[in-house]
Amino acid sequence: METGSSSDSLDKLETRRERNERLGIGPKIEPFVPRPDHNPKELKSWAKRTGFVSTFSSESGLSNSEKFNSSGFDIERGGGSSPKIEIDPILGRTRPSRGTEIEPDSGSGNGLGSVSGENQRKVRDEPVLGAIGEEKRFELNGNKNGNVNGLSNDIGDRNEIPPVAPAPEPKKENENGGREVGIDMYPGGEEPANGGWTRPTELRCGLRENPGFVPLMYYGMQHYLSLAGSLIFIPLIIVPAMDGTDKDTATVISTMLLVSGITTILHSYFGTRLPLVQGSSFVYLAPALVIINAKDYRNLSGHKFRHIMRELQGAIIVGSIFQCILGFTGLMSLILRLINPVVVAPTVAAIGLAFFSYGFPQAGNCVEISIPEILLVLIFTLYLRGVSIFGHRLFRVYAVPLSVMITWIYAFFLTAGGAYDYKDCSPDIPSSNILIDSCRNHSYTMKHCRTDVSNAWRTAAWVRIPYPLQWGVPVFHFRTSIIMIIVSLVASVDSVGVYHSASLLVTSKPPTPGIVSRGIALEGFCSLLAGIWGSGTGSTTLTENVHTINITKVANRRAVELGAAMLILFSFVGKIGAILASIPLALAAAILCFIWALIVALGLSNLQYTQAASFRNITIVGVSLFLGLSIPAYIQQYDPETSLILPSYFVSYAAASSGPVHTGSKQLDFAINGLLSLNMVVALLVAFVLDNTVPGSRQERGVYIWSHAEDMATDPSLHEDYSLPAKVSRFFCRAR
Repeated sequence: METGSSSDSLDKLETRRERNERLGIGPKIEPFVPRPDHNPKELKSWAKRTGFVSTFSSESGLSNSEKFNSSGFDIERGGGSSPKIEIDPILGRTRPSRGTEIEPDSGSGNGLGSVSGENQRKVRDEPVLGAIGEEKRFELNGNKNGNVNGLSNDIGDRNEIPPVAPAPEPKKENENGGREVGIDMYPGGEEPANGGWTRPTELRCGLRENPGFVPLMYYGMQHYLSLAGSLIFIPLIIVPAMDGTDKDTATVISTMLLVSGITTILHSYFGTRLPLVQGSSFVYLAPALVIINAKDYRNLSGHKFRHIMRELQGAIIVGSIFQCILGFTGLMSLILRLINPVVVAPTVAAIGLAFFSYGFPQAGNCVEISIPEILLVLIFTLYLRGVSIFGHRLFRVYAVPLSVMITWIYAFFLTAGGAYDYKDCSPDIPSSNILIDSCRNHSYTMKHCRTDVSNAWRTAAWVRIPYPLQWGVPVFHFRTSIIMIIVSLVASVDSVGVYHSASLLVTSKPPTPGIVSRGIALEGFCSLLAGIWGSGTGSTTLTENVHTINITKVANRRAVELGAAMLILFSFVGKIGAILASIPLALAAAILCFIWALIVALGLSNLQYTQAASFRNITIVGVSLFLGLSIPAYIQQYDPETSLILPSYFVSYAAASSGPVHTGSKQLDFAINGLLSLNMVVALLVAFVLDNTVPGSRQERGVYIWSHAEDMATDPSLHEDYSLPAKVSRFFCRAR
């Protein structure tokens, strides 16, 4: 009934318009009658969903026209002005001119194209007579019709004419006389709990706020405690693999804390200036294990730890120099055009999947400890995430340290209760010196499960300051240097994804390509410091930063700097490193299962910026992940003898010495076989080639949108967020 009456009305209006045109009479436009009960300060539901900030409030947002000029909406720099608005004489509605895209108004806000406050409406294409029947709605949902990076509704080709849509049915007015406008920001029309990642969240403490010294100290500690798993567990893996002692493990942990504190402060002042913690990244863990398990080091008897550590130092230094060149020369700004979410997503996901052969096989040595740990951290992060105690969601923010502490105490009671006491067996005797077969079988369990097996507390000094070249002069070899050069490129791709996601959470505006290049260059310098100090891995932006900012709602630069200063102080206390080195290996492997799974999830979350339902995108991601797992598995099967020499969880990292590639140069063979055995390298290569060769629109691919260099001069907020301190800015004049 309603459809029929609507069609009759349209026919009558069309007949009347033709008659008026013949008689030379213009269309009659009804006068505009303002509503006296309209309250401009009231935000309707669409404003709450989109994060709109009213110009009548004291908050600053993107509602004024000046900020629209410099925002990421102007994607191609070709349409800086707002579209011309026509009045439809038949329907009496405004509609954009044909063939142009709808963009925010960049004028003074007084023209016809200016909209603000409650008068803003969801952009729809108005109907054209004779084309009724095609239904197409432009939604602002990244999973529907391609919201790109949370900033633009359509970044497709500028010459495309948008499809025709029917006239929307009039909405029912609410109690206050306002008109509710449906705007689909999120799938299913639901607003995500606690804010989504497609728009800026409501932060407790913003980037440049100063709530006082005590709150900043609290926020800084909170930030680093939520990242504790990524900061301290890498030495628990690599040092025992290098035959290092418990004292060596404590020293490497202290070194990592020191390097993380120094590099975080440097990045906060001279890098992207985002509140991102730098630390020993899992990107460097797999290549470090490849070098550690090389055939040349398997039979070393004396000072094996120092020999391998010096080899790692030399490789990290060479890779970091390459990363510095990549950033400071501006090459990263060029490569940035080829790096998109479809490339970043499988690459970061492969970083976490690279350790599936280590995770539970190591944790399974003590299922009575590892399974409760995994269950606890899942309960805290998933089931108790909404529980608030005194206004703080402790279980969500401190899931990792809380679960580790509880399980560690539980393991202590198991040890004290005699669960790992075996007759005539001592955990202090090395397994190679045990003569009794039954004790030899139990020695592995005692080493991985007991809480008193580590002697780090007894051997570590109370005060010890880590110093450069503490393990000796670095050793440089071509084969390991090539591996770390490629890995530094993978780390740069990982950091690009973190920069973009974090910027949308923190400032709502991404940095410029020059700032991204500057951040990558500084990460190279930070990895150089890590190589000189001898932390065993390079120092990059931790992927988990995005998750931490999202759950803590704290993105304060000063808080991160204060937390970094506390890390530096903690690194001078040797007993702190000793306590962390005493964590049972099974417990560490269990919590790493969760952290690596989180990295996989964070990597795949980059697909929110693309059309996730696109067959092109899901095929590229699926093929990249599959080949990223399958090709290394093929490379790793060429030396079956390694399964008799190495533990099962290290076999997959021993392919560099015995892979299928034989070029005649042992150095080159080692490098190529080692790179092909790394899941993340293969995934990056496949995704990079496919995404940049398979046709697809910018909207479908979800191309990253970065700010422009000229925006730094026109947008004060962008300048304050990303600009360097005044005294050093002249040395980085090109990094804008």
